[in-house]
Amino acid sequence: MHYQSPWMNDELAMLADAASRFFEKEFAPHLPRWNDDGVVGREAWLKAGEAGLLCAEIPAEYGGGGGDYRHETVIMEAQNRLGLGGFGNQVHSTIVAPYIRHYGSEEQKQRWLPKMASGELVGAIAMTEPDTGSDLQAVKATAVLDGNEYVINGSKTYITNGQTANLIIVVAKTDPKLGAKGISLIVVETDAAEGFQRGRNLDKIGQPSADTSELFFNDVRVPATNLLGPEPGRGFGMLMEQLPQERLNIAQAAVVAMERAVDLTIDFVKQRKAFGKTVFDFQNTQFKLAECKTKATIARTFVDNCLLWHLEGKLDATTASMAKYWCTDTQGEIIDECVQLHGGAGYMSEYPIAQMYADARVQRIYGGTNEIMKVLISRSL
Repeated sequence: MHYQSPWMNDELAMLADAASRFFEKEFAPHLPRWNDDGVVGREAWLKAGEAGLLCAEIPAEYGGGGGDYRHETVIMEAQNRLGLGGFGNQVHSTIVAPYIRHYGSEEQKQRWLPKMASGELVGAIAMTEPDTGSDLQAVKATAVLDGNEYVINGSKTYITNGQTANLIIVVAKTDPKLGAKGISLIVVETDAAEGFQRGRNLDKIGQPSADTSELFFNDVRVPATNLLGPEPGRGFGMLMEQLPQERLNIAQAAVVAMERAVDLTIDFVKQRKAFGKTVFDFQNTQFKLAECKTKATIARTFVDNCLLWHLEGKLDATTASMAKYWCTDTQGEIIDECVQLHGGAGYMSEYPIAQMYADARVQRIYGGTNEIMKVLISRSL
């Protein structure tokens, strides 16, 4: 029996097929150049927008696809099956756009979402700082109200889409005395922002085409109307409400990587010869791949259930943390096993499995480290 996700239907299958064909034709040929440049070109964002592959779950009245989280899922899966994880649409469409949709005023939604759906605006969210990662309450960036403007100061680092983004949600303290209750989310439109600077495009061990940057805010003035939410100090609560979707998304990407690794490895070992037969003919190979296939299928059924709960508004932070930690850990185990089954070829950059090995490592770190996931889970015990 071939497992099929219970949420999949004919419409979604058609979208998956269209997205796959688009990414194969329009993106895959450019991947070597993007890897060398350390960034996916801006023209790719406009092409994806034109093809209707950005902001799939944003209502059509704001220029989006009018779908739900399943539509985002099939687009993400189509992209990742081709090794195009460096294109930062997961951050743009499933993290940044939902903040604006859920917490933005009508005017903000009308102003930003259509341009995000077209690719004219590329989104990023600036949480992490040089001294602050998973502990978001400790952010030092400040946004001080001065008349009808916020003045933002501080620095951020490891920001996905950092070289490209021109719409950035900044996590800042609007009242440093209040701790978590003093955190707000403020949108910076960088094209008109004096005092905003992009730092280095950081050199990573994996995901070479993903631009990951330092950002600097030196007396950056933005209209007070760029605050997300009805009043300052709501930022931490918003972050906590939206993090389950981000963590589910990371877990889902991990599952796609597991499945792709197993498929690539089966193809490889059936062709590779050793001692007069194929590597696949050895019982050890069959047993190892049987284990990998089983773990990938267990992970798939779990994230599919999480998706169904999420559609009903029932995916809680604990379960999302379980999915994120277990799936990314298992992704690492499976890809490591698949590298081993490739033998020396598994260590060569020209083989996709080698790139997947490097790309997988960050999955256990971003979106909250897996250690933090275990802390969150343990609070429910």
